[in-house]
Amino acid sequence: MLTKKKINLRLISQILFFIIIAAITVNHSLAEQGSAVEAVPSASIHAVCPFGGVVSIYRFVTQGSFVQKVHEASFSLMVIVFFSAVLFGPVFCGWVCPFGSFQEWVGKLGRRFFGRRYNSLVPRKADRLLGYLRYLVLVWVVYATAVSAKLVFSTYDPYSALFTFWTSEVQLTAVAILILVILASLFVERPWCKYACPYGALLGLTNLVRPFSIRREPSTCISCGKCDRTCPMNIKVSESTNVRDTRCISCMECTSGSACPVKETVELTAPSPRRSANEAE
Repeated sequence: MLTKKKINLRLISQILFFIIIAAITVNHSLAEQGSAVEAVPSASIHAVCPFGGVVSIYRFVTQGSFVQKVHEASFSLMVIVFFSAVLFGPVFCGWVCPFGSFQEWVGKLGRRFFGRRYNSLVPRKADRLLGYLRYLVLVWVVYATAVSAKLVFSTYDPYSALFTFWTSEVQLTAVAILILVILASLFVERPWCKYACPYGALLGLTNLVRPFSIRREPSTCISCGKCDRTCPMNIKVSESTNVRDTRCISCMECTSGSACPVKETVELTAPSPRRSANEAE
């Protein structure tokens, strides 16, 4: 069972990684001015983003080099994040990604304004259809990067803009998209993650095969709907026995001890032959 203490650990994880990325990117800017803090790494934000490794795969395989601005550290991070996702789903999205965390924190203001209506203002069908946009973004980014050998997404990346908006590196298009995401976060939780993030789209596919998944026990479920209302990605957990939705970010907010008021009803569990047989029936 996931306890309240573990949910607090998620917040600690989000804050910690946000501070780490902020410190690294600020120090990178200071390094260019000759005043970096030696105790803090001074890599660019692209060097510490695992998605940089994804878009560099084609160039690395064909030419043995990385795309412009991408560091080998991105490759290492990509491998680590991928294998953790294969086991547990997109934990990077729910527990680590600073931009996802930032959207959540902005969303708290929206929740104050709209209460229970927050994150449900977009009709369910439209919400599902808009979710496919991020796959189109993923295909475009990978193709455009492979063809140009440049990190084309940096021109539009709001994540990069969030941590470099005060430097000469930032692109105005990225800042404009960042502002739109901030405004959208007041109405929809994690709008970038839901509708546009190419890395979230890729990691979300691991939900289809992950062995450790979120399962709901129908026999003890009281159909209160709290798991549905809590889910930042608008997944109908109450309608699933085994949550395999590609939008799941493994945040665990829907589980027993958090949103679900009934013990051992919604949990992150390991696979078992008996459970797999029952789900197949």
